[in-house]
Amino acid sequence: MAVSGLVMVGFLIVHLAGNLLVFAGPASYNSYAAKLKAVPLLVWGVRGMLLAALIVHVVAAFQLMGIASAGRPVAYARHETEASTLASRTMKWGGIALLIFIVLHLLHFTTGTIHPDFRAPDVHHNVITSFAKPLISGLYIVAMFALGMHLYHGTWSMFQTMGLNNPTVGGVRKKVAGTLAILLYVGFSLIPLGIMLGFARGR
Repeated sequence: MAVSGLVMVGFLIVHLAGNLLVFAGPASYNSYAAKLKAVPLLVWGVRGMLLAALIVHVVAAFQLMGIASAGRPVAYARHETEASTLASRTMKWGGIALLIFIVLHLLHFTTGTIHPDFRAPDVHHNVITSFAKPLISGLYIVAMFALGMHLYHGTWSMFQTMGLNNPTVGGVRKKVAGTLAILLYVGFSLIPLGIMLGFARGR
């Protein structure tokens, strides 16, 4: 769970850095996309690695839920949350929502299956025409909030899984997890917000 999550977090950071080029204009953004596609071995290697990480992550999640369920076959008569956070309590449903989002995101921006005006070589056009629609931008921002919540608890748990659970670094763990979650949420959300506000335009 921790290692597969770390792989996907690394991808998200690189993915965000590349997507922010949409504000540099069509030439820069499309050139960046073209350079990636010019190295198919790299593209398919990364896709294969991400697919493997996603499968491992989902399988591990179901295994952990099974272990937790077996550990308490009888539910609490009264459930009160004392130490848990909203992020930890919504991990399961947030994960399911993100899995659905990933499928829709690929159908929208990668294959163009559900994009009404998809132009394969013009990635800038595909992004601009999509996020110019408030409904699509709104749904994307909500999905990024779910991602931020998932990342916060996931990153915090990852440190603990890897043995960094000493009380002296507990505060640092939470700060790193919180900072990463906020930066990725804000960074990804800036793209649809910026497009709706007119900071990124087509030719």
